[in-house]
Amino acid sequence: MNDLIQTFAVYALPILFAITLHEASHAYAAKYFGDTTAYAQGRMSLNPVKHIDPIGTLLIPIVLYFAGSPFLFGYAKPVPVEFGNLRKPKRHMAWVALAGPAANLVMALMWMVLAVMLGAWHAQEEFFMRMAQAGILTNLVIFAFNLFPVPPLDGGRIMTSLLPHKYAYKYAQLEPYGFFIVLGLMFLKVLSYWMMPVMYAANAMLLLIISPLTFLLN
Repeated sequence: MNDLIQTFAVYALPILFAITLHEASHAYAAKYFGDTTAYAQGRMSLNPVKHIDPIGTLLIPIVLYFAGSPFLFGYAKPVPVEFGNLRKPKRHMAWVALAGPAANLVMALMWMVLAVMLGAWHAQEEFFMRMAQAGILTNLVIFAFNLFPVPPLDGGRIMTSLLPHKYAYKYAQLEPYGFFIVLGLMFLKVLSYWMMPVMYAANAMLLLIISPLTFLLN
């Protein structure tokens, strides 16, 4: 029980930041490109309560944790986007979809900077270092998971945007089944073959970006 409480304490803030900024970024990008639906519904907000889904944000991660899943994932309430309202719907759909994972990548970078600084300062409080590491992992997981190219995930939206109209329409028809496809791939452990390389590549890129800071502090 103590381990569970400690894990919750370490991951709570990184997860809240990760899902809140992910969804708010979608809303901001949609508004920027011409659709104010999410903005009008108050979803362009940094208030976590507006984005938390009781099942996707709380229940599923807890079940996966106790099931011993190698990845803890969940989802927030999807930001409503009327793609027809975007100035260039097909092209701007990709940018709106990409905004969420991009926010997670930036947050992973910020947590990584914090971890480097804590290490350089020889911080005695282990809790904050663990939280920084949890922030990196959480955001890399959400980044990689959401880029998986199956609608309604962000990667599926991006893929739909990139395909020619004829194929994009057919690909978008996968959306009602996308969640079940992803769940099936996850439980068959096939999703790991996507997650691990994407997370590794993103982590390597972030380490390269902060390498000057690491060099200066060490």
